Amino acid sequence: MIALTHPLARLSKAENVGSWSAERVQCAGGSQQTLDSAPKSQSKTRPRVLIIAEAANPALTSAALVGWSCARAIAAETEAHIVTEWRNRDDFLRAGLIEGKDFTAINNRRLQHLSWSLTNKLSGKGNFSWSLYAMLSNLVYPFFERALWREFGPRLKAGEFDVVHRILPLSPTTPSWIAPKLKKIGVPFVLGPLNGGVPWPKGFEDLRRNERDFAGKLRALYKLTPGLKSTRECSSAILSASRTTLKEIPEALQQRCVFIPENAVDLAKFPLTPRESAPLNASQPLRLSFVGRLVALKGVDMLLEAAAPLLRTGGATLDIIGDGPERARLQSMIGSMELTACVRMDGWIDHSKLGDRLRESDLFVFPSIREFGGGAVLEAMALGVPPVVLNHGGPPELVPPGTGFVLPMSTREDIVECLRDLLFTVSAQRDVLVEAGRLAQEHVRSFYTWEAKARQIVQVYDWLLGRRAVKPDWGTPMGTSATQRTGGRQATIS
Repeated sequence: MIALTHPLARLSKAENVGSWSAERVQCAGGSQQTLDSAPKSQSKTRPRVLIIAEAANPALTSAALVGWSCARAIAAETEAHIVTEWRNRDDFLRAGLIEGKDFTAINNRRLQHLSWSLTNKLSGKGNFSWSLYAMLSNLVYPFFERALWREFGPRLKAGEFDVVHRILPLSPTTPSWIAPKLKKIGVPFVLGPLNGGVPWPKGFEDLRRNERDFAGKLRALYKLTPGLKSTRECSSAILSASRTTLKEIPEALQQRCVFIPENAVDLAKFPLTPRESAPLNASQPLRLSFVGRLVALKGVDMLLEAAAPLLRTGGATLDIIGDGPERARLQSMIGSMELTACVRMDGWIDHSKLGDRLRESDLFVFPSIREFGGGAVLEAMALGVPPVVLNHGGPPELVPPGTGFVLPMSTREDIVECLRDLLFTVSAQRDVLVEAGRLAQEHVRSFYTWEAKARQIVQVYDWLLGRRAVKPDWGTPMGTSATQRTGGRQATIS
């Protein structure tokens, strides 16, 4: 007999035994206060916010899109003005924003282009080093804030803004040149959400070399960065997007920290439409999906190995959405493992069409070994598709009990074995996925739409401005202790 806690709580395969027990797969979690239950602002006056989002851009992806989406959502809840870099100006205008009224673009292109070009040159052909780029960007970013202060310093001193909020850069290693100046004139400075510093898991040094993350080994020196200590000390609130980042904040400043992951879901592309409530048919193939860059650290090769037995027998299909340097190797694996008939792999698709494609899945599998955010995980959850992630970095913090599976971060061989066992188990018990998908959508609706996230951030502003007595708290990041919740009825599989 195989015991499976429903909905999804925790699973484990006991050492040297083929049965499941309670430690093999852990669900993330921790108590969270919903936005509706949080104290309301005591004032109807919308805060006046100067938003710093140097790299925000609606036409790009990753941090640029996160910065744009977050800034626009905050602007809908406040009286906001966004400051960005000149390279984003045309895309801001195309999105309908009015220069001077809604945003200001500051020209720091020459230095920014220099850091990008230098990273390209030092990284080597086809292997852009993001860690090196982050280091070089930190050297040129202060020039952006100096130019910002020249333009907005007099307006800040005149009391035109209640709060200054730096959304981008996301990196916790980037100092702010204006933070001490804002403290001096009594304007609260909000920093974050900050995310970064996720360590490479042990046993994956070959992937680190493939990613050319040589600069990352020097990251421990970031604490010596001029201005970083004063940036944190002069920040009125620090939004921490992950437990890794939270641990790096000095204990004396923890009372200023609020846990708010940086990612959220665009409801125009990923509407929270309920899925069918009927149990999935176990006689049909289990439909698996993955979305992401096809690079070694995303673990798609582990997914193929784990799912191969189900795929070969027609028990599952796999839709791999994405592209990258690993594509040719993965296609070769698919061919040699005789999986061509059941694996779809046709590159990137337009982001506006991704929702329709993902909605065809029963389970979203994202075995990335080193992920800071995990926006694709939230997008799947918004569509009612429960995710499978590894207990490392940002993704597990998005998946509370009942909404998906969090596998222990272990060796490559153990991850493959654990994932394979999980796929066989949920394939035989599909009703678990129906309930998990429903709970996943509810979780996204409460915390991870951009509108919900903006309301969370405005509550932080209200706290700083004295309109709210208690610091907002929606729970702490997921830990790996035995106190994690389990729940629901108990089901068994023979």
